[in-house]
Amino acid sequence: MAQISSSNGFKQRSSPSLAAARSKDVDKEEALQMEAEALAKMQKERGVAGNKQTFHSLSSTRQKTQTHNKQDHDLMVFPESDAKSMEDKLSTIDIEKLTHAELEKLLLDDSFESSKVPTLPVGPILSPSVSSQFYLGPMGQRRQWMPGIPAPVTCTLPPVYPSASYTKQTGVFQNGFHPSMSSYHSREPIYLGLPRQSQYISYPLAATTPFHPQGSLPVYPPVLTPEMAKVFDKIASTSEFLKNGKSSTDLEMTAIKSAVSNLPASDSCRDVSKFDWLDLDPLSKPKVDSVETSNKTENDGDGASSMTAEDPWDAVLLEEKLLVTCHLERKVNGKSSGATVTRSQSLNMRTTQLAKLQGQTLQKDNGTTGMLTENVLLQEIEGQNQERSAFSQAVTKLRTKFPYTNQQANPGFVLSPIMLQRNISGESASIKVSIEIEEFQQPVTFTCDVSSPVELIIMQALCWVHDDLSEVDIGSYILKVCGQEEVLQNKHCIGSHEYIQNCRKWDTEIKLQLLTHSVICRDLARTEDDDRTPIHLTKHLYKVEKPFREPIIRSSIDELLDVYHKQVNIALKNENQHKAVDHVIKTVRKICSALDCVETPAITESVKKLRRAVNLPRTKNAEVSLKCGDDTSNSSPVSLQPENPLKVSIDQLTRAVEALLQLHMNSCSSSAAISAEDSKSTKEAWTATEHLQFTVFAAHGISPGWVSNYEKYYLICSLTHNGKDLFKPVQSKKVGTYKNFFYLIKWDELIIFPIQISQLPLESVLCLTLFGILNQSSGSSPDSNKQRKGPEILGQVSLPLFDFRRLLTCGTKLLQLWTLSHPHHAPGMASKKGNMERIVLQIDFPSHAFDIEYKIPQAAKTTVHHSIETLEKPLRERLLAILSKDNTIGLSKEDKEFLWEKRHYCHSHTSSLPKILVSAPHWDWASLPEIYSLLQQWPPLSPLAALELLDSKFADQEVRNTAVNWIETLSDDELTDFLPQFVQALKYETYLDSALVKFLLARALGSIRIAHYLYWLLKDTLYDTKFGVRYEQILGAFLSVCGKRLREELEKQTRLVQLFGMVAERVKQTSGSARQAALQNGMERVQLFFLKNKCRLPLNPSLVAKELNIKACSFFSSNAVPLKVALINADPLGEEINVMFKVGEDLRQDMLALQMIKIMDKIWLQEGLDLRMVIFKCLSTGKDRGMVELVPASDTLRKIQVEYGVTGSFKDKPLAEWLRKYNPTEEEYEKASENFIYSCAGCCVATYVLGICDRHNDNIMLRNTGHMFHIDFGKFLGHAQMFGSFKRDRAPFVLTSDMAYVINGGEKPTIRFQLFVDLCCQAYNLIRKHANLFLNLLSLMLSSGLPELSGVQDLKYVQDALQPQTTDAEATIFFTRLIESSLGSVATKFNFFIHNLAQLRFSGLPSNDEPILSFSAKTYSLKQDGRIKQVSVFTYQKRYNPDKHYIYVVRVLREGQVEPTFVFRTFDEFQELHNKLGILFPLWKLPGFPNKMVLGRTHIKDVAAKRKVDASFHILCDLVYTFFHPLLRDDKVEGIDGIARPTDASPSSPTSGKVGGEVKLSISYRNSTLFIMVMHIKDLVTEDGADPNPYVKTYLLPDTHKTSKRKTKISRKTRNPTFNEMLVYSGYSMETLKQRELQLSVLSAESLRENFFLGGITLSLKDFNLSKETVNWYRLTAVPYL
Repeated sequence: MAQISSSNGFKQRSSPSLAAARSKDVDKEEALQMEAEALAKMQKERGVAGNKQTFHSLSSTRQKTQTHNKQDHDLMVFPESDAKSMEDKLSTIDIEKLTHAELEKLLLDDSFESSKVPTLPVGPILSPSVSSQFYLGPMGQRRQWMPGIPAPVTCTLPPVYPSASYTKQTGVFQNGFHPSMSSYHSREPIYLGLPRQSQYISYPLAATTPFHPQGSLPVYPPVLTPEMAKVFDKIASTSEFLKNGKSSTDLEMTAIKSAVSNLPASDSCRDVSKFDWLDLDPLSKPKVDSVETSNKTENDGDGASSMTAEDPWDAVLLEEKLLVTCHLERKVNGKSSGATVTRSQSLNMRTTQLAKLQGQTLQKDNGTTGMLTENVLLQEIEGQNQERSAFSQAVTKLRTKFPYTNQQANPGFVLSPIMLQRNISGESASIKVSIEIEEFQQPVTFTCDVSSPVELIIMQALCWVHDDLSEVDIGSYILKVCGQEEVLQNKHCIGSHEYIQNCRKWDTEIKLQLLTHSVICRDLARTEDDDRTPIHLTKHLYKVEKPFREPIIRSSIDELLDVYHKQVNIALKNENQHKAVDHVIKTVRKICSALDCVETPAITESVKKLRRAVNLPRTKNAEVSLKCGDDTSNSSPVSLQPENPLKVSIDQLTRAVEALLQLHMNSCSSSAAISAEDSKSTKEAWTATEHLQFTVFAAHGISPGWVSNYEKYYLICSLTHNGKDLFKPVQSKKVGTYKNFFYLIKWDELIIFPIQISQLPLESVLCLTLFGILNQSSGSSPDSNKQRKGPEILGQVSLPLFDFRRLLTCGTKLLQLWTLSHPHHAPGMASKKGNMERIVLQIDFPSHAFDIEYKIPQAAKTTVHHSIETLEKPLRERLLAILSKDNTIGLSKEDKEFLWEKRHYCHSHTSSLPKILVSAPHWDWASLPEIYSLLQQWPPLSPLAALELLDSKFADQEVRNTAVNWIETLSDDELTDFLPQFVQALKYETYLDSALVKFLLARALGSIRIAHYLYWLLKDTLYDTKFGVRYEQILGAFLSVCGKRLREELEKQTRLVQLFGMVAERVKQTSGSARQAALQNGMERVQLFFLKNKCRLPLNPSLVAKELNIKACSFFSSNAVPLKVALINADPLGEEINVMFKVGEDLRQDMLALQMIKIMDKIWLQEGLDLRMVIFKCLSTGKDRGMVELVPASDTLRKIQVEYGVTGSFKDKPLAEWLRKYNPTEEEYEKASENFIYSCAGCCVATYVLGICDRHNDNIMLRNTGHMFHIDFGKFLGHAQMFGSFKRDRAPFVLTSDMAYVINGGEKPTIRFQLFVDLCCQAYNLIRKHANLFLNLLSLMLSSGLPELSGVQDLKYVQDALQPQTTDAEATIFFTRLIESSLGSVATKFNFFIHNLAQLRFSGLPSNDEPILSFSAKTYSLKQDGRIKQVSVFTYQKRYNPDKHYIYVVRVLREGQVEPTFVFRTFDEFQELHNKLGILFPLWKLPGFPNKMVLGRTHIKDVAAKRKVDASFHILCDLVYTFFHPLLRDDKVEGIDGIARPTDASPSSPTSGKVGGEVKLSISYRNSTLFIMVMHIKDLVTEDGADPNPYVKTYLLPDTHKTSKRKTKISRKTRNPTFNEMLVYSGYSMETLKQRELQLSVLSAESLRENFFLGGITLSLKDFNLSKETVNWYRLTAVPYL
């Protein structure tokens, strides 16, 4: 065939219609003339009938081919005899003399099919001239080589066109290919088509690696004789082929698809239809246009390419069939001999990124076939870019370090978490353990020490089974927790497990089960198949609910390009040009719409030119909807000559569409596509002095809603590094919207940054923030306040300036900016698809002739260390003051400059490294050697200190890699505690393949618990508008490595959460009585899920549920209407699992608050302080939904208080009496009170430090064991709930008088309250020591999107709350004042009262599962107790418990009883009975009760006597029988005349001059100052027995002028005051103080008489070691005082 050679290396072919063309090149004019002659001749010889005949022939050929395919069952049968006979047949035919009809007859001849060239069984048959890397199935069915099919095969590639010079060199074709050659290396990429139907877009596949066949598979060289080449040459030369051979009607395409879909699928049966392997059959290849190839050949030795593949049919059988199209590439009708000439209807895309990736992926499987078990989603048009490919390889390499055979790294079960705590008392507690053993019907129970190793417990248990343990392998046994799928860790002591600690906290039985490793369920372990399955980043994401709009898939683009091709063909025919061009433009619009509504200037201009070419009227709206009249059919035929304006316009439009597709595919990759020649020179970035610049062209895909709401738009362009701007951000001009095909914002503005490329740090990130200026005149705005608002942020997108290969970005980029498409969507509906929409920013970077590469410098060799002691004193003190700061937040610019200057003096202060690094003035290339040198020489940081280096302040990869190395020592259980912060830190990684990502994946491979929570945390971050796509990729990698079993388990959990979400939505949307029915129906549907599955709970992987207990399921009546879900434990030894499921509320803030409280509790426990905190689990499972663990046997304070009326919050006794009801014995009540004191102290500290607000009595709960805890953390970090114009949370934390009543054991302060204050202050100071940890953890969460944790000001709240610059003594004083402030706050009680009113429900008596009376734990009836004959109030008594009150003795006589029984009830209890009887029987006229309020104390006895009469009534019902049922306290009374008054309730008054009590002091000295802290006084006594008003006065003696007098504030009416006040003596040297005595006196302040002395002490200061703090109790004596 004749060819036209051009200077660009491409070959342009035209039709050889003369024999002489074989020996000489044909110029362009001759080629065009031959084309025109052939066209005229064909139109003359063939008419409509011929076309019909062609179609009929085509149909019959298809039928024959289908029949043949059904009979043929061997893909590898290619008899050489067939080829020989065909060669003989062809040798008798004069190809040059064949007419078109004869040629068609030859092609349709069945016997011609035997001319198929032998085809590789497992390798593709490719040609440098054929744009395909896909195996061709029968009748146009093309199959993509699946990613992950590894087996490489050496193959040889037949050419499409034989060379005209074959007579000179037999068997060698024009591209240098010789049939006898087996394989070769190609310097050029092979271009491959889109999988599925696309004949336009091709991707180059780099063929740089030699491939080798697997095993002994036969490889057949293709047989293409000169005679066959003549036939193909003749076919290709016909104008019919050029005109119609690559077009088809819809009917033809339907027939093709039908034929393909009906083909039998067999891995051994694939017949290659005639010419399919060459893509040349003009009759059976509809919709395939010629597409030019860019495969240049340079010499005879380089003409074909290699290809990696294995038999694709195994995978194909298990997948949806992907139809892929092979492309023929040819060039005709050029304008000049020096330019590439392309047919107008062809689209050729040249890009290497996808092909390179697929080429790499195909080689990864180590010779095994990747069997795909799921339906593969259509791959996105972007494909996997090079960065993802490199990441996939890194993940594959990582997985090899955790082989499935290693049970340590692949246990398959959950290990019980460990938490080490310090036993401050030094005593080793004993615990009682109950162990289930298979051989025994009853569990084995024994007592052991909490410090005993688990192995020792196993040995003790085995002693019951085996007489001789010498032959027993103790290591093969494990202890499983009953009721949970978790196992104790053998190497740890039993008391360090969280399960054991919780059992001890709740005083529940410790139940374990003895099992062997062979018996334990390893249902989550990875298998051999898991280790062999190729890594695929998107394969397993299809079951994950994704919030972003589905990306463009190839099939939609293919179909659109098919339509475009068809419409172009119609337009080029001589029929109805206007209408046809209209359809072409509409198709182009659809293509642009599919590509994120991106419309390039070239497309806009081409469309305008095309309209002008057919005289279409130009409209403002480019979406053409013109209807052309019938007269357009009379238009003259359009000539195919190049000067035809329609042809030229369509050519231009085609090139514009091609450029758009190229742009889209290149821009979807974070790294630029590599050019065909890899010889592009590089330039080091540090030598590039050019200023960084780019052009902001436009924002595409603007929604119509924006157009109506916003008047102007502008961009803020900033360059950031280490989380801060490198210079002042640049603002673009303000522009409005334009309308072409779609709305777009067009700037077309050059932005020049004032920084040279050489000064750019490697991790520099370009941030573009889009702002909208509201339309002031828009009356249709949904928000009437918008006119008063400033510009709104509409979205933000960022781009690293250097890609993962460290090359500076260049060329045009399309950046996806995600934004909420429905800002006013209904609550709780945000999890549905489609809520996140993207617009596309088009940014043009300069393209250079060379790549600018950033080469990381080496660390400097210098080693400089200085001791801080060598600094002068002022400098040393300043440096120490800076180093003592908890965090980098408070560092000023001057501090940073000073710290960087003195960095070599700081090596001994290891934890100062983050402060020094954040003080580094520059991070450009020239500054890095010094920074890296410092980093390498620095002593390793502790894992928790290194956590700070993962913050946004440290973007440098070397710094972050070093931090991860230091964090590696963190245990799995500690890592679980901090996992949310690690997941958030992934946002600050510049590239996908980072040390942190690999660290988290590695830990997930080794721990089921980490893998479980990592999945849910990653899944929850998918909703992040800026980083959601990155998290998808990491989640895809995790799902690829975690193993099939765990993946299926997580999919089950996800499905369960979706079901609960649907039920919760339905219940929430239903109102009134219909809610219960909605709940019942919904839960029955969830029960169907459990019929097929057991499922672990997302809250805890150790809990496995097998079904619902539907009867126990209910819903709460709060605004969110959360569900109470009761699940039956799959372990028969376990208890029922109760959780709450919520929709419509963001639980991430609750998760964070509970995480901080849990970390605080661990810090306290490690320091030996057990505050008995209630730690419950909470997990956000999606946007505005999640699951919360329910704490059993607990009630809200509101529920407890309203039992005493709506004003119960103003009363002091409800909590104490509620605890007495559930803890009737004195021992039980004392234990519950102690739990309350400790847990209340922990709650006060935690809620204050975290600034938890909106504290009312409905989100504070009390367990019947006395443990208090908080729930619902919707407001924190000081963001208080407002009530009108004032804050509802006006106290520092919640500490009310009814809480103080429980703490004191009564109304008056006791030493128990001093214990409470000490616990609070001790806990507060312990948290202050770890202030840096909490600030770092919260700082890492700044980008999480929590509305109340968004900036440094929120961190500063915590920093200020922790009083970082104060001493422990000062902090103790500070917190004591907070306690006093909270306790004296009337606002808290008023807040509770308001909440009681708001939550008041007229629901009558409690439900069956609640006590009917507040002071009785159970309900009693007539049937249980016997009929009451008579009830009367017998008398009343004075009681002290501990306060004085009156109690009524009630005489109860029952049928069948001779002697009456006496019960003791208070007036409040009678009033409760009266109120509830009034609710139960509203129509009955009950006796009226007097008002409880009585002023004064003189007539109490008279009032009690009067009430005795009021109380004498009775009504026979369960309420009354419960009221008069004897309680434990009734049985304890010794006779009705006894007076139960504690002997120590009111100590006898001392004789005159008697003193007593003790005082607790803290004495310390520093900086020439003596500090005396008066902490507590206990057991004061007075002469008259009345409570004193004590205060403390001190002197330093001798002091004749009384100048050293110091005194505290006065405490009112208490014998046990708490002061925690500091008395300070400044300006005293150590020597002076040793000659002084401290005199301390305790006095009572009296208003109507002289203050009187209560006791004192005199301390000689020489007896104290003033260099350290001394804390002690001192007994008060009757010493003289001043």
